[in-house]
Amino acid sequence: MSRTKDPFTRFEHEGWERVANRYDSVWASLTRQFIPLLLNAVEVSHGMSVLDVACGPGYVAAAARELGASATGIDFARKMVAIAREMFPGILFVEGDAQDLPFARGAYDHVLLNFGLLHLARPEKSCAEAFRVLKPGGKFGFTVWASPSENPGAKIVQDALDAEADCTIELPPGPPYFLYTNREECRKILEEVGFDGSSFRFQNKVVEWKIPSAGYLFEAERDAGVRTAGLLARQSPARLKAISQAIEEGVRRYTRAGEFSVPMAANLVTISKL
Repeated sequence: MSRTKDPFTRFEHEGWERVANRYDSVWASLTRQFIPLLLNAVEVSHGMSVLDVACGPGYVAAAARELGASATGIDFARKMVAIAREMFPGILFVEGDAQDLPFARGAYDHVLLNFGLLHLARPEKSCAEAFRVLKPGGKFGFTVWASPSENPGAKIVQDALDAEADCTIELPPGPPYFLYTNREECRKILEEVGFDGSSFRFQNKVVEWKIPSAGYLFEAERDAGVRTAGLLARQSPARLKAISQAIEEGVRRYTRAGEFSVPMAANLVTISKL
Protein backbone atom coordinates (compact mmCIF):
# COMPACT_ATOMS: atom_id res chain seq x y z
CA MET A 1 0.00 0.00 0.00
CA SER A 2 1.09 3.57 -0.63
CA ARG A 3 1.29 4.27 3.06
CA THR A 4 4.72 2.62 3.02
CA LYS A 5 5.96 4.97 0.29
CA ASP A 6 5.27 8.62 1.04
CA PRO A 7 5.86 10.50 4.32
CA PHE A 8 2.44 12.18 4.48
CA THR A 9 0.54 8.91 4.11
CA ARG A 10 2.72 7.29 6.78
CA PHE A 11 2.12 10.30 9.06
CA GLU A 12 -1.66 10.16 8.57
CA HIS A 13 -1.82 6.39 8.87
CA GLU A 14 0.18 6.29 12.08
CA GLY A 15 -1.90 9.16 13.46
CA TRP A 16 -5.27 7.55 12.81
CA GLU A 17 -4.09 4.22 14.17
CA ARG A 18 -3.05 6.10 17.31
CA VAL A 19 -6.32 8.00 17.85
CA ALA A 20 -8.83 5.54 16.36
CA ASN A 21 -10.28 4.65 19.76
CA ARG A 22 -11.01 8.32 20.50
CA TYR A 23 -12.80 9.24 17.29
CA ASP A 24 -16.28 8.11 18.23
CA SER A 25 -16.32 9.87 21.60
CA VAL A 26 -14.67 13.09 20.36
CA TRP A 27 -15.65 13.82 16.76
CA ALA A 28 -18.79 11.79 16.05
CA SER A 29 -21.18 14.39 17.45
CA LEU A 30 -19.85 16.76 14.79
CA THR A 31 -19.09 14.75 11.67
CA ARG A 32 -22.21 12.57 11.85
CA GLN A 33 -24.39 15.66 11.48
CA PHE A 34 -23.31 15.95 7.85
CA ILE A 35 -24.13 12.37 6.88
CA PRO A 36 -27.88 12.80 6.26
CA LEU A 37 -27.06 15.86 4.13
CA LEU A 38 -24.55 13.84 2.11
CA LEU A 39 -26.86 10.86 1.60
CA ASN A 40 -29.73 13.11 0.60
CA ALA A 41 -27.54 15.03 -1.86
CA VAL A 42 -26.64 11.90 -3.83
CA GLU A 43 -30.12 10.42 -3.36
CA VAL A 44 -29.22 7.12 -1.71
CA SER A 45 -32.21 4.79 -1.71
CA HIS A 46 -33.22 1.17 -1.29
CA GLY A 47 -31.30 -1.36 -3.35
CA MET A 48 -28.41 0.90 -4.30
CA SER A 49 -24.77 -0.01 -3.73
CA VAL A 50 -22.70 2.46 -1.70
CA LEU A 51 -18.96 2.58 -1.03
CA ASP A 52 -17.94 4.52 2.10
CA VAL A 53 -14.31 5.55 1.49
CA ALA A 54 -12.07 6.58 4.41
CA CYS A 55 -14.94 5.17 6.43
CA GLY A 56 -13.46 5.54 9.91
CA PRO A 57 -15.91 3.93 12.36
CA GLY A 58 -18.33 3.23 9.51
CA TYR A 59 -21.00 5.86 10.07
CA VAL A 60 -21.78 6.60 6.41
CA ALA A 61 -22.04 2.92 5.50
CA ALA A 62 -24.36 2.31 8.45
CA ALA A 63 -26.58 5.27 7.55
CA ALA A 64 -26.78 4.07 3.93
CA ARG A 65 -27.78 0.61 5.07
CA GLU A 66 -30.58 2.13 7.17
CA LEU A 67 -31.95 3.54 3.90
CA GLY A 68 -31.93 0.07 2.37
CA ALA A 69 -28.70 0.36 0.43
CA SER A 70 -26.02 -2.29 0.21
CA ALA A 71 -22.96 -0.71 1.85
CA THR A 72 -19.24 -1.41 1.98
CA GLY A 73 -16.61 0.58 3.89
CA ILE A 74 -12.88 0.92 3.39
CA ASP A 75 -10.22 2.64 5.49
CA PHE A 76 -6.42 2.50 5.60
CA ALA A 77 -6.31 2.30 9.41
CA ARG A 78 -6.63 -1.25 10.70
CA LYS A 79 -7.94 -0.08 14.07
CA MET A 80 -10.64 2.01 12.40
CA VAL A 81 -11.76 -1.00 10.37
CA ALA A 82 -11.87 -3.12 13.52
CA ILE A 83 -14.00 -0.51 15.29
CA ALA A 84 -16.36 -0.26 12.32
CA ARG A 85 -16.80 -4.04 12.23
CA GLU A 86 -17.56 -4.10 15.94
CA MET A 87 -20.00 -1.18 15.80
CA PHE A 88 -21.82 -2.31 12.67
CA PRO A 89 -21.67 -6.10 12.26
CA GLY A 90 -23.20 -7.25 9.03
CA ILE A 91 -21.55 -4.54 6.93
CA LEU A 92 -18.40 -5.40 4.99
CA PHE A 93 -15.46 -3.24 6.07
CA VAL A 94 -12.04 -3.76 4.53
CA GLU A 95 -8.59 -2.32 5.08
CA GLY A 96 -7.29 -0.62 1.96
CA ASP A 97 -6.07 2.45 0.11
CA ALA A 98 -8.54 5.10 -1.09
CA GLN A 99 -6.01 5.99 -3.80
CA ASP A 100 -5.94 2.41 -5.12
CA LEU A 101 -9.35 0.91 -4.40
CA PRO A 102 -9.49 -2.91 -4.45
CA PHE A 103 -12.84 -2.95 -6.26
CA ALA A 104 -13.89 -3.59 -9.85
CA ARG A 105 -14.65 -0.89 -12.40
CA GLY A 106 -18.32 0.10 -12.31
CA ALA A 107 -19.10 -1.70 -9.05
CA TYR A 108 -21.06 0.99 -7.15
CA ASP A 109 -23.98 3.36 -7.55
CA HIS A 110 -22.45 5.85 -5.12
CA VAL A 111 -19.01 6.56 -3.69
CA LEU A 112 -18.99 8.76 -0.59
CA LEU A 113 -16.30 10.37 1.60
CA ASN A 114 -17.24 12.25 4.73
CA PHE A 115 -14.21 14.44 5.60
CA GLY A 116 -11.71 11.82 4.48
CA LEU A 117 -10.41 13.31 1.26
CA LEU A 118 -7.80 15.70 2.65
CA HIS A 119 -6.24 13.04 4.84
CA LEU A 120 -4.90 11.52 1.61
CA ALA A 121 -1.58 12.39 0.02
CA ARG A 122 -3.15 12.52 -3.45
CA PRO A 123 -6.84 13.36 -3.11
CA GLU A 124 -7.18 13.75 -6.87
CA LYS A 125 -6.13 10.10 -7.24
CA SER A 126 -8.90 9.11 -4.86
CA CYS A 127 -11.35 11.10 -6.99
CA ALA A 128 -10.12 9.22 -10.06
CA GLU A 129 -10.58 5.92 -8.24
CA ALA A 130 -14.09 6.94 -7.23
CA PHE A 131 -14.83 7.60 -10.90
CA ARG A 132 -13.43 4.20 -11.89
CA VAL A 133 -15.51 2.15 -9.45
CA LEU A 134 -18.76 4.03 -10.13
CA LYS A 135 -21.37 2.69 -12.50
CA PRO A 136 -22.37 4.92 -15.42
CA GLY A 137 -24.79 7.44 -13.97
CA GLY A 138 -23.40 6.88 -10.48
CA LYS A 139 -22.72 9.73 -8.10
CA PHE A 140 -19.65 10.77 -6.14
CA GLY A 141 -20.23 12.83 -3.00
CA PHE A 142 -17.90 14.20 -0.37
CA THR A 143 -17.58 16.77 2.38
CA VAL A 144 -14.55 18.93 3.19
CA TRP A 145 -14.27 21.62 5.83
CA ALA A 146 -14.98 25.11 4.58
CA SER A 147 -12.24 27.74 4.78
CA PRO A 148 -11.91 29.77 8.00
CA SER A 149 -13.54 32.76 6.32
CA GLU A 150 -16.75 30.71 6.10
CA ASN A 151 -16.26 28.33 9.02
CA PRO A 152 -16.30 29.86 12.51
CA GLY A 153 -14.94 26.75 14.22
CA ALA A 154 -12.00 26.48 11.85
CA LYS A 155 -11.37 30.21 12.20
CA ILE A 156 -11.05 29.86 15.99
CA VAL A 157 -8.30 27.27 15.58
CA GLN A 158 -6.56 28.98 12.66
CA ASP A 159 -6.51 32.37 14.37
CA ALA A 160 -5.01 30.83 17.51
CA LEU A 161 -2.31 29.04 15.51
CA ASP A 162 -1.51 32.12 13.45
CA ALA A 163 -1.16 34.22 16.60
CA GLU A 164 0.57 31.85 18.98
CA ALA A 165 2.10 28.81 17.26
CA ASP A 166 5.55 28.29 15.83
CA CYS A 167 4.39 27.50 12.31
CA THR A 168 7.93 27.08 10.97
CA ILE A 169 7.83 23.54 12.31
CA GLU A 170 7.90 21.13 9.40
CA LEU A 171 5.42 18.31 9.06
CA PRO A 172 5.24 15.86 6.16
CA PRO A 173 3.79 17.90 3.28
CA GLY A 174 0.23 17.06 2.33
CA PRO A 175 -2.64 18.66 0.45
CA PRO A 176 -3.69 22.15 1.58
CA TYR A 177 -5.95 22.15 4.64
CA PHE A 178 -8.69 23.86 2.68
CA LEU A 179 -8.35 22.34 -0.76
CA TYR A 180 -11.65 22.10 -2.68
CA THR A 181 -13.05 25.23 -1.04
CA ASN A 182 -13.07 27.13 -4.34
CA ARG A 183 -16.11 26.07 -6.36
CA GLU A 184 -14.62 26.38 -9.84
CA GLU A 185 -11.26 24.84 -8.93
CA CYS A 186 -13.11 21.91 -7.38
CA ARG A 187 -15.23 21.45 -10.51
CA LYS A 188 -12.13 21.54 -12.72
CA ILE A 189 -10.33 18.86 -10.69
CA LEU A 190 -13.33 16.55 -10.88
CA GLU A 191 -13.84 17.14 -14.58
CA GLU A 192 -10.18 16.31 -15.22
CA VAL A 193 -10.65 12.80 -13.83
CA GLY A 194 -13.71 12.24 -16.02
CA PHE A 195 -16.78 13.44 -14.13
CA ASP A 196 -19.63 15.31 -15.80
CA GLY A 197 -19.14 18.97 -14.94
CA SER A 198 -22.74 19.83 -15.77
CA SER A 199 -23.88 17.68 -12.82
CA PHE A 200 -21.56 19.40 -10.35
CA ARG A 201 -23.20 20.71 -7.17
CA PHE A 202 -21.35 22.64 -4.46
CA GLN A 203 -23.18 23.56 -1.26
CA ASN A 204 -22.04 25.18 1.98
CA LYS A 205 -23.63 23.52 5.00
CA VAL A 206 -23.44 24.74 8.60
CA VAL A 207 -24.19 22.76 11.77
CA GLU A 208 -24.01 23.63 15.45
CA TRP A 209 -21.48 21.57 17.40
CA LYS A 210 -22.47 21.47 21.06
CA ILE A 211 -19.42 20.81 23.18
CA PRO A 212 -19.12 20.36 26.95
CA SER A 213 -16.47 22.97 27.74
CA ALA A 214 -14.55 25.90 26.32
CA GLY A 215 -11.42 23.75 26.31
CA TYR A 216 -12.96 20.89 24.39
CA LEU A 217 -12.03 22.09 20.89
CA PHE A 218 -8.36 22.47 21.79
CA GLU A 219 -8.33 19.08 23.54
CA ALA A 220 -10.01 17.44 20.55
CA GLU A 221 -7.41 18.81 18.16
CA ARG A 222 -4.54 17.89 20.46
CA ASP A 223 -5.67 14.42 21.53
CA ALA A 224 -7.89 13.06 18.74
CA GLY A 225 -6.65 14.69 15.54
CA VAL A 226 -3.66 14.12 13.29
CA ARG A 227 -2.37 17.10 11.30
CA THR A 228 -3.11 19.84 13.81
CA ALA A 229 -2.16 17.45 16.61
CA GLY A 230 1.22 16.98 14.93
CA LEU A 231 1.79 20.71 14.94
CA LEU A 232 0.64 21.08 18.55
CA ALA A 233 2.87 18.23 19.70
CA ARG A 234 5.91 20.15 18.47
CA GLN A 235 5.16 23.43 20.29
CA SER A 236 6.90 24.61 23.45
CA PRO A 237 4.86 24.39 26.69
CA ALA A 238 4.47 28.19 26.72
CA ARG A 239 3.22 28.32 23.15
CA LEU A 240 0.90 25.38 23.74
CA LYS A 241 -0.66 27.13 26.72
CA ALA A 242 -1.13 30.32 24.69
CA ILE A 243 -2.77 28.38 21.86
CA SER A 244 -5.08 26.65 24.31
CA GLN A 245 -6.11 29.95 25.88
CA ALA A 246 -6.72 31.57 22.49
CA ILE A 247 -8.94 28.70 21.34
CA GLU A 248 -10.88 28.76 24.61
CA GLU A 249 -11.46 32.49 24.22
CA GLY A 250 -12.74 31.91 20.71
CA VAL A 251 -15.11 29.18 21.84
CA ARG A 252 -16.50 31.34 24.64
CA ARG A 253 -17.83 33.74 22.01
CA TYR A 254 -20.32 31.04 21.12
CA THR A 255 -21.78 30.52 24.59
CA ARG A 256 -25.55 30.36 24.40
CA ALA A 257 -27.80 29.79 27.39
CA GLY A 258 -24.83 28.41 29.30
CA GLU A 259 -23.88 26.00 26.50
CA PHE A 260 -20.97 26.06 24.07
CA SER A 261 -22.35 25.77 20.54
CA VAL A 262 -19.78 26.33 17.80
CA PRO A 263 -20.91 26.77 14.17
CA MET A 264 -19.00 24.41 11.88
CA ALA A 265 -19.25 24.73 8.11
CA ALA A 266 -18.41 22.27 5.37
CA ASN A 267 -18.63 22.19 1.61
CA LEU A 268 -20.76 19.34 0.30
CA VAL A 269 -19.82 18.35 -3.25
CA THR A 270 -21.64 15.99 -5.59
CA ILE A 271 -21.02 15.05 -9.20
CA SER A 272 -22.05 12.28 -11.56
CA LYS A 273 -20.37 9.89 -13.96
CA LEU A 274 -21.87 9.86 -17.44
